Amino acid sequence: MAVRKIVHVDMDAFYASVEQRDDPKLRGKPVVVAWLGNRSVVCAASYEARRFGVRSAMPALRAERLCPEAIFVPPDFVRYRAVSRQTRDIFRCYTDLIEPLSLDEAYLDVTENKCGLPTATKVASAIRRQIRDELHLTASAGVAPNKFLAKIASDWRKPDGLFVVQPEDIDTFLPPLPVERLPGVGKVTAERLALLGIRTVGDLRAQELATLESHFGRHGHRLHELAFGVDDSDVVPDRPTKSISAEDTFERDVALEDTEDAIRRLAEKVWNASRKETRIPRTVVLKLKTAEFKILTRSLTPAETVASCDELTGIALSLRQRVDLGPSQRFRLIGVGLHNFHDPEDAPAQPILFE
Repeated sequence: MAVRKIVHVDMDAFYASVEQRDDPKLRGKPVVVAWLGNRSVVCAASYEARRFGVRSAMPALRAERLCPEAIFVPPDFVRYRAVSRQTRDIFRCYTDLIEPLSLDEAYLDVTENKCGLPTATKVASAIRRQIRDELHLTASAGVAPNKFLAKIASDWRKPDGLFVVQPEDIDTFLPPLPVERLPGVGKVTAERLALLGIRTVGDLRAQELATLESHFGRHGHRLHELAFGVDDSDVVPDRPTKSISAEDTFERDVALEDTEDAIRRLAEKVWNASRKETRIPRTVVLKLKTAEFKILTRSLTPAETVASCDELTGIALSLRQRVDLGPSQRFRLIGVGLHNFHDPEDAPAQPILFE
């Protein structure tokens, strides 16, 4: 079987870098992309802010304490999506086998490339150069014979770096790595592995497959494969959209009757995002998180496709009436979503369904 050539491209501090590119006053400054507020979290941080320990998903208030000089910029996802589409256009110059993971990263299968470049490394270099020249942004890239190794490699020389894992290098590259570098190994799994004396990929390699399966079930088999650099998953382009949603965490817990403004705002955001899709959503979902962190969802599949932002908003507001936890209940988060996307020709005729 021919060795595949996979590139993982990861834009550097994407949201913050777009803000710095578009506003010269922010260049070289510690920029934090987040709404300021008691419950807001960091969407992105420039490398100048990261030197102070600021990281994505960190509470914005903590980021402010760590970096008092930080410049907070509210996120502009419409602009970030537009730039993301520009990066995809660049990728398509080299291959049609593109699997986006998010707005700022994607896998590319360049086993064969459109430009006739002799190696995947040259393809990755050309992509990074084109992103720099045309978009005035930087990207890091990893090149490897499979997706999981390429993703690890793209993080190896960030920012603005390129790292290559050749097939013959796998047995020297992987063993020293901490097990946390493997996909699917979070804090809990890492702690369970540590109890078995497994802290590095090399330690994991030394374990019998049966032992790993006895402790981790089917995931044990996957861990064994990853430890030896085995990942046969394909780069899957154009995964169909299954859902689009947006949510907001309140500054302080609120009563259900006080959520209307947030629902209207979120419905508009979701509707605008859905206009970029060729597929059609069938189901409207309202999500709520109580002050006690219990998650509730209410959904409706109308007989006819939702045809306007006003209609989406009206359905989302009506779904509140199916939440009956008493007038004293308070909520910390609310979300609106469109789910069950389908192709236009597959639209079924059906009665209203409550789910």
